[in-house]
Amino acid sequence: MKTMFPFNVVVSLENAKWLDPAADAVRTAVKTTIRPQWLRDILHGVPLGHPLHPLLIQVPIGAWLSAAVLDLIPGTAAASKVLVGTGLAAAVPAAISGFVDWSDTHEQQLRVGLIHSTANVVGVGLYTTSLCERVAGRQDRGKIFGLAGLLVVGVSGFLGGHLAYRQAAGANHAEDVPHRMQPGWHDIGPLADLVENDLTQRVVGEIPVVVLRRGSRVDVLSDVCSHLSGPLHQGELRDLGGAPCVVCPWHQSIFSMRTGEVVHGPATAPQACFQTRLSDGNVEVSLPGAG
Repeated sequence: MKTMFPFNVVVSLENAKWLDPAADAVRTAVKTTIRPQWLRDILHGVPLGHPLHPLLIQVPIGAWLSAAVLDLIPGTAAASKVLVGTGLAAAVPAAISGFVDWSDTHEQQLRVGLIHSTANVVGVGLYTTSLCERVAGRQDRGKIFGLAGLLVVGVSGFLGGHLAYRQAAGANHAEDVPHRMQPGWHDIGPLADLVENDLTQRVVGEIPVVVLRRGSRVDVLSDVCSHLSGPLHQGELRDLGGAPCVVCPWHQSIFSMRTGEVVHGPATAPQACFQTRLSDGNVEVSLPGAG
């Protein structure tokens, strides 16, 4: 089946380099304004284990869609006004979390996300006008601006879907590791070949892994960052809380080498963590749940 025309337009935005100056300026502003790592982790959704933005955006969209339905029913002006106001209030944290996620993405995602956020700003402006008109008693004008806002937010949602599903922003880019990994124990070479206290890449079957040796202990994680597929073996080794951690070189997500857990975002999904053992001087690894 032939792809719809609007989708082809969205795909063209991915390579619209003329958007880069504006995207860079907005990204810099976001990173400068929202600096505390603990706050960024919350807004990314690290405590939830998946992005926070899709959860928050349900409230304004649901409120505005409900207001549009009530606008068709006589005698519901007061309820519609409350719903429009609720959507505007809920749009603030949803937008903030979305901007934080967007600021840690690739160029193509930044371009589409810039148009997505611009459409949202326009939609919020239309709904703000709608609310003002409703408060002033001009219900018909309020309904018209509300309908226009819903249409713009719908276009923005289409772009958001493209970001989430076509461009995989926010998806777990290491989810396939257990399904592609063969069960059982696999030899990754002699312990003596691993440089002490250094990140090394090995390949188990077709799965790249990052390996850290400290004495006779070896920690092994999937090498593909769950955030946006960065190569962890090229990252920085850092001790946090007395435990070794790896910092992704692309967007600075931090994972525990001992457990694979996310220490700091933007990643929200943990890395696949392998069990290790020594057999005749060789290191063997096994992934629980593989296959």
